[in-house]
Amino acid sequence: MGKSMDNSMAPVGELVDREKRHLNYLRVSITDRCNLRCLYCVPEGRIPKLGHDDILSYEEILRLIRIGIRLGIRKVRITGGEPLVRKGAIDLLGRLARIPELKDVSLTTNGVLLAANAQRIFDAGIRRINVSLDSLNPEKYAQITGYHQFNRVWEGIQRARKIGFAPIKINVVAMRGINDDEILDFGRLSIDHPFHIRFIEYMPIGNSRTSSTDQILTPEIQQMIATIGELIPVDNGYSDGPARRFRIAGARGEVGFISALSHHFCSHCNRLRLTADGKLRACLLSDHHEPVKEVLRNGGSDEQIAEIFRTAVRQKAARHDLCPNGFTTVKDQMQGIGG
Repeated sequence: MGKSMDNSMAPVGELVDREKRHLNYLRVSITDRCNLRCLYCVPEGRIPKLGHDDILSYEEILRLIRIGIRLGIRKVRITGGEPLVRKGAIDLLGRLARIPELKDVSLTTNGVLLAANAQRIFDAGIRRINVSLDSLNPEKYAQITGYHQFNRVWEGIQRARKIGFAPIKINVVAMRGINDDEILDFGRLSIDHPFHIRFIEYMPIGNSRTSSTDQILTPEIQQMIATIGELIPVDNGYSDGPARRFRIAGARGEVGFISALSHHFCSHCNRLRLTADGKLRACLLSDHHEPVKEVLRNGGSDEQIAEIFRTAVRQKAARHDLCPNGFTTVKDQMQGIGG
């Protein structure tokens, strides 16, 4: 489901924060489980997993989304962990795609299970997908993710393209000394294919096997991409995220830059996050959250839950505290927050 609206049609709901930002986008993590162990997401050893009763049920998720819709939410993205590892995820996508008030329902996946499920996802009504892919080299992909799954992921991307998903966004976390030698390869990928390549600055979230020394920031990445060809700016639409979008002259696809550290986009952030264990977060880069699961399971009314949404929005900071040097890390693990 990829329907979008222009800015003149953007809904005005109740979720307006102290900076006058209208929050109409909810990212929903449906599981903390993942079938990869990426360097920047998972620490050495094992991390505790949420128990079955700790995770919101699909009915609970749907109720929270419907309450959010009443408050002005118009865009929902399903994430994880890896959302496709949870049984029933595609049925949930179908139920969301049939809600008329939602103008955009999409999915973020690591692509390992995409080839086997792409047709069902498309039939459920989803048209927009993001695939995390940090290397085009199978061996390096295994070093980053812990598993030799590159061929399955690439098969999934090709399958999704043939079925008709558009846009297919490929998310690349750029890391110095790890995959920065592939930045030009990813840029060229947008020339030959109609993919939207998104270069994401590494963000220090949770306990991982990467550090600030692995950062490569957008100005340097953009300068590298510009050696391929002229970068022509592309205007953002209503449903777009924070990426600054460009098209390399003559390219079929796009490149974009998500620059949480070098170019704060906090001033026009429109996102809330719902974690798999029922916490509302107004900012990815802050550990502050509002617990909603307890009220939900103790008979709370829709209005009580709506007030938790409003409280989360009121607590949203003007900007995050992370910066390239001397930053404050986020303690919660990325796979528990949701991408």
